[in-house]
Amino acid sequence: MVTLKFARTLDGYIATKTGDSKWISGPESRKYAHKLRSRHDAVLVGVNTVLKDDPRLDVRLVKGKNPFKVIVDSKLRTPLTAKAIRIRPRLTILATTAKASPKRIREFEKLGVRVLLAPADRNGGVDLKKLLIELREMSIENLLVEGGSRILTSFVNQGLADRVVIFISPKILGTGIESLNRTKWKSARARKITRPEVFRLGHDLVIEGKPSS
Repeated sequence: MVTLKFARTLDGYIATKTGDSKWISGPESRKYAHKLRSRHDAVLVGVNTVLKDDPRLDVRLVKGKNPFKVIVDSKLRTPLTAKAIRIRPRLTILATTAKASPKRIREFEKLGVRVLLAPADRNGGVDLKKLLIELREMSIENLLVEGGSRILTSFVNQGLADRVVIFISPKILGTGIESLNRTKWKSARARKITRPEVFRLGHDLVIEGKPSS
């Protein structure tokens, strides 16, 4: 079960042009996001999110278990000092490819991080479909994908999302990083969210549902 989660402004941006995204959703939404983390076996982000936001990817605002942290990083650009690496490193999984330096792999493994060598897709990135199979074999059955834009778009384009949770904040940014960028379908055939659940958290609107195929 793969759930995509992201917070966006009214005009569809998840961050400013510089990558600043921590201010978009309100405190009630952030607390709910931590509850979602506690309900999943693992949370997944791309390396660009780590480089820009340096997230911990753990559970702090509610009581619950900490999930595994999966970082998709085809060339192992993740800093050894990243919070997701330093905090509970044995819960961290770095999904990379043969492009990764063997020396860098050893450095992460010395810290207790699990480095997972996954096949590359045709663009040289981590093959997400095969990565999901690898994670399933590690007994990770519920995965929460938190971003960034490239990762979210890849999961949508490949039809790998079973559920989406979208936090819509009543803010207008005007320009920035889009939540979904370069999706492969035309606007006339827009994907629908089936059986959506819509509710408010503070000033934010939350939409949960299953994306149509």
